[in-house]
Amino acid sequence: MTFLSIFATGGFGLNLNLFETNIINLTVVIFGLYKFLPNFLGSMLERRRASILVDLDDAEERLSKATQALADAQKELAAAEQKAVQIRSDCKARAEAIRLESEKRTVEEMARIKQGAVSDLNSEAARVSSDLRREAAKLAIEKALLSLPSKLDSDTQAKFLNQAIKEMGEA
Repeated sequence: MTFLSIFATGGFGLNLNLFETNIINLTVVIFGLYKFLPNFLGSMLERRRASILVDLDDAEERLSKATQALADAQKELAAAEQKAVQIRSDCKARAEAIRLESEKRTVEEMARIKQGAVSDLNSEAARVSSDLRREAAKLAIEKALLSLPSKLDSDTQAKFLNQAIKEMGEA
């Protein structure tokens, strides 16, 4: 109903007829709501409150467990980082020891090779020296044998041969 229709009908009035206005029905409904609704809504609200409190307690418990798990994980992480640092330093020390051992073996091997080369050189020098002596002795003998016939007469040669035969017989 619009504002103009209210003025057109003669105004606004109050209807006091109980049966036409449904006041009795409204009173019964309001009384029923007043009497039964608090118990129904109260129990529903109480159950909801209890459920929320249980959920809050559960959330607090999970939070404390998660906080403890986080603290444990941080401790384990710190321990793992410390172990990694220790492993790294051990590896560096081991690598240094291996490097030093390798250098030592290389120096020893070089010394052994040098000693072998010196030994080979000395033995080769001794062999060459021996060959040269033998060759010089052979040449000296050949030269002596070539010059002997001109220097030795037949009597001296016979004496020399007899003496050589005699020496061979004694030996």
